[in-house]
Amino acid sequence: MAIFLKRLELSGFKSFAQKTVLEFPAGVVAVVGPNGSGKSNVADALRWLLGEREAKQLRGEKIENLIFSGTPKKSAMGLAQAAICFDNKSRWLPVDFEEVVLTRKVDRSGVSEFFLNQELVRLKDVVELLAKSRLGARGLTIVSQGESDIFVRSSPLERRQMIEEIIGLKEFRLKKSQSEHRLENTIINLEKIKAMIEELEPHLKMLRRQTSKWEKRSELEEELRSLENNYFSFKLIEIKNSLAALGRPLTASEKEIGQKQKELEKFQGELEKIDELRSRTAELSAKQSDCQRELGHFEAKLEILNATGSEVVEYRLEDLIGLVEEIKNLLESSLSLEKLEGLKANLERGLEKINNFFSTQDKSLEKSADLLKIEAEKERVVKKLESLNSELSRLAGNEKLLIESFKSIEEKRKEINNLENEKNRLVFEKEKLNLKLQDLEIRLNQIGRSMKEFDDYPNVQSISFPQLSEIERRMFKLRTDLASIGDIDLAVVKEARETEERYQFLSHQSADLEKASADIKILIKDLGVKIHSDFKEALKLINKEFDNYFQLMFGGGRAKLKLEIQSLESEADDLNEGENQDSEEIGDITETESSTEKAGIEIDLNLPKRRISSLEMLSGGERSLVSMAALFALISVNPPPFLVLDEIDSALDDRNAQRFAELIKKFSEKTQFIIITHNRSTMSVADVLYGITMGEDGASKVLSLKLNNES
Repeated sequence: MAIFLKRLELSGFKSFAQKTVLEFPAGVVAVVGPNGSGKSNVADALRWLLGEREAKQLRGEKIENLIFSGTPKKSAMGLAQAAICFDNKSRWLPVDFEEVVLTRKVDRSGVSEFFLNQELVRLKDVVELLAKSRLGARGLTIVSQGESDIFVRSSPLERRQMIEEIIGLKEFRLKKSQSEHRLENTIINLEKIKAMIEELEPHLKMLRRQTSKWEKRSELEEELRSLENNYFSFKLIEIKNSLAALGRPLTASEKEIGQKQKELEKFQGELEKIDELRSRTAELSAKQSDCQRELGHFEAKLEILNATGSEVVEYRLEDLIGLVEEIKNLLESSLSLEKLEGLKANLERGLEKINNFFSTQDKSLEKSADLLKIEAEKERVVKKLESLNSELSRLAGNEKLLIESFKSIEEKRKEINNLENEKNRLVFEKEKLNLKLQDLEIRLNQIGRSMKEFDDYPNVQSISFPQLSEIERRMFKLRTDLASIGDIDLAVVKEARETEERYQFLSHQSADLEKASADIKILIKDLGVKIHSDFKEALKLINKEFDNYFQLMFGGGRAKLKLEIQSLESEADDLNEGENQDSEEIGDITETESSTEKAGIEIDLNLPKRRISSLEMLSGGERSLVSMAALFALISVNPPPFLVLDEIDSALDDRNAQRFAELIKKFSEKTQFIIITHNRSTMSVADVLYGITMGEDGASKVLSLKLNNES
């Protein structure tokens, strides 16, 4: 058995105050219970979930009546919520989910929301989605309590809508209706735009006349700007290139001057060292002179001392010999003396001679000591002089080094001077170029331009001097011509431009709307052809099944559905008689299609053993049987996913109730049934029974029973 509807969840919906879940695991589910238990609220919940917006279709005065209003034993709820879960493994719903949960909520402010798998969606989206799956809140998908004869008592147009929903044309009817609405809006917008264009055209013509005299100015300004761009870009690049060319040698010159300065400083440092050596040489020469003078002084002293010193030495030797002889004689004479006084006198005389001798000799010794001292000092001075002479000899090459250093320093100074002159020349050239650059900037400012504008012109072709002169003359002439034309009224130009843009925009909009209108008309025609063709083919099949089920229900007779058309009766007769017609002919008869697709459905029938002239002559039971025959004819041609039938079997006698139950069982192979019933025959074919009771607290409660009806 086919299972499309898996479960229904109710919370705060009408009499179902607490959360209630009804599982639909099989083809036929029967909901039973006493009157007033709330079982029909199940059908109302399903109708509400399928997009119903009118409270009266849900057996209420206003939409807030769907919320559990409370009882003395149970508080009112602030929110009503219902959710229906579909098995979508076969993708009969055109969404990429294996299970689809459609949820609807409403609060006491009347705000209603739809959710598709917990994602907020619009009611319009829900209706379109369900239409693609041949489901809807109206029609035969849900037949409410007391509407078992709904097909009979509906208007011809409502019958057609029921048929279109069952056979899957509601989706295309919605698209056609939307397209017609879009076409209507498009035509309205097109008329508005055309009116705006007509209103705009006279003013635009006036603006065009006013701005025509400035068109030449715009051309001249464009030419002038082009010339200025080429001229000043070339001049600017020429100056910048020259500055760049100067930059390299100027940098090199400054670098070389720095190098030469370092070399000069090195030579100057060496010269300072030579000056120090010269000072040292002078100092040593002075010391040498002092030593030479001191040496001469000592030599003079030595000459004097040596001259006097030789005589003293000779005298002392003779005196010494004489003194010895005298002492000897005196001693010898003393030997012969007997008297002590004589001996004493000799001794005293000898002692006196000795003292005299040594007194004279001490002076000679002093002279010898002086001589030795002077000789020692002379030797010291001689050594010092030799040392000075040696160092002076070593420093004797300073003069040559000094001359060479002076020469190197002068050469470096000359080189630096030459480099400074070259640097000054380059700096002067750079200053000249900078002045040219400043002059160029002043000229640009005078014509309202800036240097930055020309940064985007790096690759300007070379311009010769004659060409530059010609460009300058041309620019001068263009400025003169522009001055003679006068200033442009920018406000008028702006208005003209904006008006022109507005006109072009509206013209494009008009063209787009014209095209859109044509496209929509084609779409409407194509949809009309499909609705016309599919409905025609389906009506043939439905009529065949309708007649069969009618005869089954009434034990004979005849029944037929036919189009109700006020005009083009021949086409209607052709459809009603089921004659064949090529699709090409259908595509050409646009007026007929427009009429037939809007035509309602009339019921033409003959009861066995009874003649009737109108449907009003049928009894309530007969009207229910005709509606059921139509229902089963429709689902036999194109089985819907599921049907909800609320006590439509209540008016049937036992025989027809049994037939109804058998048909339900037969069609449950392809269509799932949720049937609210009191009829035992219907209950007998149910796979699952749900019993609805009303508790003491005034809220509906559910009991379930799974049955085994396998035969």
